[in-house]
Amino acid sequence: MPPIILYIDADACPVKDEAYRVAARHGIKVYVVSNSGLAVPRDPMIERIIVPAGPNVADDWIAERAGASDIVITADIPLAARCVKAGADVIAPNGKVFDEAAIGMALATRNLLDSLRSSGEITGGPKPFSPRDRSAFLSALDRMVVRRRREFERK
Repeated sequence: MPPIILYIDADACPVKDEAYRVAARHGIKVYVVSNSGLAVPRDPMIERIIVPAGPNVADDWIAERAGASDIVITADIPLAARCVKAGADVIAPNGKVFDEAAIGMALATRNLLDSLRSSGEITGGPKPFSPRDRSAFLSALDRMVVRRRREFERK
């Protein structure tokens, strides 16, 4: 069974601590990727990766490495699409799972909203992150890890 690796698109990720807990429970290696120095637990299974500043540099680092046995945590829809295409499981901080069936619609919605924002039609942002989102994330990530393990055990 190939090892599961967890990649966190970390700059604006509100569920890093929850991801660390799930990873520790399952013995999963974690890469925390950002373009700034974030504090991470002192744990040999958690590695902080600081990439140079610039558009999509952290996304590129993750997308170039994420593969079929991996899990990516991101709210970035284009990064999610790249990782899904590579065979990785992708989950947003609110627990929403991006898979092949959902990523096309998510990309289309993102592009439409981006277009509307740039024309001045939409001025509000996303809804605030809630405890319910945190709970949904924890449950979804744990289920994803268990499912991934079972799939590889069957092979």
